[in-house]
Amino acid sequence: MYIVAIGWLYVAMMMGVAEATNTTGTVMGGIISFVLYGLAPVSLVVYLMGSPLRNRAVKAREAAEWAQAKTLSATADSPASHPPDTGGEPATDTQVAPVGKEL
Repeated sequence: MYIVAIGWLYVAMMMGVAEATNTTGTVMGGIISFVLYGLAPVSLVVYLMGSPLRNRAVKAREAAEWAQAKTLSATADSPASHPPDTGGEPATDTQVAPVGKEL
């Protein structure tokens, strides 16, 4: 695809050079010819032809992020990653009686 774009830009550049060096032509006319016949159409075509590649890259990036999030959530949900549940109370070896009561 890029070889066609390069060829088209070469032809447009030669058109601009021919117009600029003509006895009735101007340098500004050559520049305008190159931009309007070469740069603008080629950039539009390259942008449009590259859109499937950009879409594929976006989908691949989203899939990689989703897989990474899935892996992280799977490791976070595994029993080895959580400490044992103590019911919200600290683990102690001795029992402490509430104030005013005996054990």
